[in-house]
Amino acid sequence: MHKKVLIMSASTGGGHNRAARAIKEELTKKTINGITIECEIIDSLKIVNGTMDKLISRGYEKSAKYTPKAWGGVYKLSETSLVSKNEFKDNPLTSLMSRKLKKLLDNTKPDLIIGTHPFPMIALSTLKKYSELYSNSESSSFTEAIHKYYHNLKVPPLITVLTDYTTHSAYIQNEIDYYIAGHEYVKELLIEDGIDSQKIKPYGIPVEKSFLCHRDRHEVLSELNLDPSKFTVLLMGGSFGAGSIKDTLSELISINRDFQIIVVTGRNKSLKEKLEKTLISNEHNLDKKICVLGFTDKMNDLLASVDILVSKPGGLTTTESLLKEVPMIVPYFIPGQEEENLDFLSNCGASLRTSKKYTLSILLKVLIDNPDRIEMTKQNIRSIKKLNASQDIAKLAFDILSGQN
Repeated sequence: MHKKVLIMSASTGGGHNRAARAIKEELTKKTINGITIECEIIDSLKIVNGTMDKLISRGYEKSAKYTPKAWGGVYKLSETSLVSKNEFKDNPLTSLMSRKLKKLLDNTKPDLIIGTHPFPMIALSTLKKYSELYSNSESSSFTEAIHKYYHNLKVPPLITVLTDYTTHSAYIQNEIDYYIAGHEYVKELLIEDGIDSQKIKPYGIPVEKSFLCHRDRHEVLSELNLDPSKFTVLLMGGSFGAGSIKDTLSELISINRDFQIIVVTGRNKSLKEKLEKTLISNEHNLDKKICVLGFTDKMNDLLASVDILVSKPGGLTTTESLLKEVPMIVPYFIPGQEEENLDFLSNCGASLRTSKKYTLSILLKVLIDNPDRIEMTKQNIRSIKKLNASQDIAKLAFDILSGQN
């Protein structure tokens, strides 16, 4: 025998799937009185429709890269009173996803569902709402078909994992049993949104256990033909290379300090090629060593080997930088959740934010010239980072499955 757990994700950015894999990794290690826990990660958009998956996933990627302000406008509109909490249940995507997920529930009969993306949890909340409504009502009050559709539907406990250091109306559903928040600040945001504090667990954002390990800085930087003893800056723009990396790299190169740069372009192959061509054509005028990498699965090693991270503050990037105690300088962000992640980092003293006056050049020169400023930021990071998020989520799931919650 076994207990069945479904982990609902979606491929809009890299963090949702990474969080899902981290939770699965921990849960599958556990047994309940000799009964194993079987976990399956479901890409919720793919089960709805292949075309829909591509439209939404690629649409998010394109918006993030080319029209971030438009994305931010949509994000903020959905937070206004025009779209109130618990009101996402009636849109066409949710209705379609609900039908697909009902079939999934009927076939798999899970004992628990954990969501790392709000879309499937809205749909599941819809199913849970109506299953409880119709199960507790007289059949004569509704058409026989509707009553039959919902009457025998079993929706198990639902856990939502927030993968940013903020909240959004899409996450707020009455039918959710527990919310996993990235920090106590986020817990307070959820309480402000009307969530019972007993439902909120500020465990952090989960990452895979392998990320917590890393190789020696000397070994990592030597492999990249860089000097392990030199101040090193890592420049990134997210999993698909969003952000003004080209302009930011030019600004870094112009700074009159002695340091080296690693650039990670993610899956943006054309950006990588452009940067490499530009660097080759200007190599005689460069006074800094620069290493350009594409997509890499060695972020655990890279982050542990650099002094400063220059990047946009995605939920996953923010979490990984905190776990490796790497201070961030944020010169760009996607309006919406990343802007709010930056608010979190700034309020915690874990990052620096560029502005018209306080440019990247100004901020980085001060940090290089005053190492104590970096250490002060690292101390702030140590006070807020959450090392055991995956294990804590697995423990909560274990308690639910074994009837202790």
